[in-house]
Amino acid sequence: MVGSSLQLETAMNKTFTIQDFFKRSPDDNACLDHLMKLRYGDSLDCPKCGKHGHFTRIKKMPAYACQWCGHHIHPMAGTPFEATRTPLQSWFYAMYLFTTTRHGVPAKELQRQLGITYKTAWRMGHEIRKYMAKIDGDDGLSGHVEIDETYVGGKRPGKRGRGAAGKTIVLGMVERDGDIMTKVLPDTTRSTIHPLVEMNVQAGTVLSTDEFGSYIGLSKKGYIHNTVNHSAEEWARDDTHVNTAESFWSHFKNSVRGTHKSISPKHMTKYLGEFEFRFNLRRDVTNRMFDLLILAF
Repeated sequence: MVGSSLQLETAMNKTFTIQDFFKRSPDDNACLDHLMKLRYGDSLDCPKCGKHGHFTRIKKMPAYACQWCGHHIHPMAGTPFEATRTPLQSWFYAMYLFTTTRHGVPAKELQRQLGITYKTAWRMGHEIRKYMAKIDGDDGLSGHVEIDETYVGGKRPGKRGRGAAGKTIVLGMVERDGDIMTKVLPDTTRSTIHPLVEMNVQAGTVLSTDEFGSYIGLSKKGYIHNTVNHSAEEWARDDTHVNTAESFWSHFKNSVRGTHKSISPKHMTKYLGEFEFRFNLRRDVTNRMFDLLILAF
């Protein structure tokens, strides 16, 4: 997980309001100071002279100098911030919007709020989604895992249910009281689904699925596989259900319809990564989510 070995000194508030954001990030200089602190800390060993000390800000340059030898550190180096003409505060505010919303941020909203072109807003949004997915990662699942597949609509209309035309197929695997992992699928055959489960879910795990035929045989792969029969309107039997996965699908699809209208298959993975980020860090405080996202850049 990105930033797990770094000490984040952000105040651990339950909420991170817009007033909090502008108090901490009033301008580009404050944002650069915050980025420097997150990436390198208040003091560090100089990469050049090896002495420990503070690095001071250099005027008229987005860099900091060693107090002993003058060696420069550029906190934006190696990040998307380095090669952009968009102000650093605008990047930070865009990331603030992404980490505080439940339903996503369309490019049009970034365009309006930041006063930038639609092309720039679209690019920023996709860059942020990419790094949200990077933070989330794909750690293995265990314990009790729900598995369910869904079909996410594009612009082309299609029938409901499995085999719907013009849809993107997505598999979801969610650990009870844990993380969710999503994968875009070319099809829903057993030969596609089983290897993904074996690759990402620890053997011996309890699996809950519906009665879909492609899940048959998972018990022979070392899993404790239980099913519910949705076609018979059986939604739960004791602790066997896929309600957590279906709740995630419902939230994701409602957000897509209400915020983005449609998502092309080409970009589906990035949007799924964005919503995985929010789901998997749901117990974390928002300002830590914000700092983790900055560190991922």
